[in-house]
This record gives sequence, C-alpha cells and structure tokens, in this order.
Amino acid sequence: MNYRLHSHRNALTILQNEPEFREAWEEIQHILRNVTDERLIDCFQTNFANKNKSLSTSINRLLKEDFDSFGWSTESAIFQEPKYQDSRSDYWRLDMAKDDISIEVAFNHATVIAWNLLKPVLASELNHVQKAIQTQLGVIICATQDLKAAGNFDGAVGTYEKFIDHLRPMMNQLSVPLLIIGLEAPSSFYLSERKVGNKKLGEIIMIEDIT
Repeated sequence: MNYRLHSHRNALTILQNEPEFREAWEEIQHILRNVTDERLIDCFQTNFANKNKSLSTSINRLLKEDFDSFGWSTESAIFQEPKYQDSRSDYWRLDMAKDDISIEVAFNHATVIAWNLLKPVLASELNHVQKAIQTQLGVIICATQDLKAAGNFDGAVGTYEKFIDHLRPMMNQLSVPLLIIGLEAPSSFYLSERKVGNKKLGEIIMIEDIT
C-alpha cells in the first residue's frame, strides 16, 4: 500500500538514521508495501466477503501475518501485573513490538485516538506499575480519509488526519517519538456496500470496470 508519514518528536529521523532502528524500519516499510491490492482482494473475498462491510479486517490480518513472519511480538502486554494482562482485551496491550519499537494498528473509533497515541508512550516511559516491555519509539498505522471512504470503513473510525490534529494539544503527554503512518486507498478497487437480509456487506468494485 502507499502511505503518508507524519513525524512527532523526530521519529522519522531516528528510524532512518539510528543504527538500532534501521533494520526494523526497513521491515515496516517492506510489510506496508507488501499489502498489495491483489492480496487485499484475495484476503477479503476468501475470509470476509460474507461477514464484513469494511476492508479494515483484511488489512489487519495481512499486517499481523507479515509482522509475525518477521519475528515481531504480537499482542504484547505493556505491564507485568496479572490484572493488566487480560488476554481477552487489548486495552493494555500493543499490537506489535520489536527492537524498542511499539506499533498500534488503529482502525477503531475516533474517540480512542488519544488512547492509541498514549499506549506507545506507556510502553516507552518508566512507570510505577512493573513493565513487561520497554520500548523507545512508537508507530501508529491508521487510515487516511481516502482509505476510509474507499475501504467502506465505519463513519466513526478515526483517520490519519485526525491523529495529526491530536498531536499539538497532547504535545506534553506524548513525550516519546511517534511516527503516524496513514495508509492510502487502493489504486485498483474500492468497496461498495450491499445489504443481504439485515447484514451490511462489502463488495469489491474494480476501478477499471467502471465506464
């Protein structure tokens, strides 16, 4: 997929230039480029065409599969205390982590944008609750407004543009470097919505087929 980048507290400069981050940054870029239109179509039609109306679950699945193949830890707990390690909830968990980098894939409601931004900060800062992981930099992967529309995301989903809007008011709270990655819309297709009974489902529409 194509994507946009917004760097908070020099995150991009650090990823590109600090030796301890370069390999992980190369992996992140490779994984994002590997989420091709063809793979998205196949994943959606095979797994979600009769279940979901949105492309978000397909993107999530491909990203997690690819990060796992590169040895990234998934669903990593931030804290060690058992009450913060509920495996049924992602509230105190990171989506992925490796080499001092926390990653959140954020396709959820706009009201939790601030929490998605704060989780990598909690993972990177010292805390009076015993830590299970200690990172130094956070990466947030989210949808641009164009992907939200083309992927038939729920109207309440927070976008790349809104994540960026949160950075200035939260500057003092977001004390660690954060890279916001906004995924762009597919170039060859989009999802329309169809209704089957009481269910809303997505339908792949190839752009070259539109006349």
